[in-house]
Amino acid sequence: MSSCQVIAQAVAIPTGNPSWYAVHTRSRHEKRVVAELERKGIRTFLPLYSEVRQWSDRRMSVEVPLFSCYAFVNIDGSIQTRVDILRTAGVLSFVGGNLRDVSIPDAQIDNIQTLLTRNIRFAPHPFLAVGQKVRICGGALEGIEGVLTRFNGNNRLVISVETIQRAFSITVDGYDVEPVGRANCSSMFPN
Repeated sequence: MSSCQVIAQAVAIPTGNPSWYAVHTRSRHEKRVVAELERKGIRTFLPLYSEVRQWSDRRMSVEVPLFSCYAFVNIDGSIQTRVDILRTAGVLSFVGGNLRDVSIPDAQIDNIQTLLTRNIRFAPHPFLAVGQKVRICGGALEGIEGVLTRFNGNNRLVISVETIQRAFSITVDGYDVEPVGRANCSSMFPN
């Protein structure tokens, strides 16, 4: 057995159940990568948000990737599928270390999809490794978890995808939040 085969066996062990993985893409190739992967029959997710761009002669709202240089794929872990993804123009690698890619918990992808489908305003936010993790209690965002921060006098909830060290934030003023792990919902924001 060649060393190449040993590495391939260590990298991908099919799980039978599809999992989400992040793929690192070339800069500004996210949409092209997703389109090509979908043509290959691979389930993808590319969260986009609208941003107003200024050119010398006009202003225009454009949709840009929430996490630049990253796209998500939902695959079963087979070596052939991974090879097909890695051979896609614009794909650099799977995200992970020690020759093993790391799956992303479904809940993190579900949080992003929920916010996108409910048309909640959000913005990219620097990834935070420290801070209090909270959950929204009640309302349209009930159950969404993230890290509580304060920016320009507004309480914000930072929602992170830890595997790719990227995050975005939403304003949570007016929502009740609770620390994760508490039994009862109680407001953390005094009136």
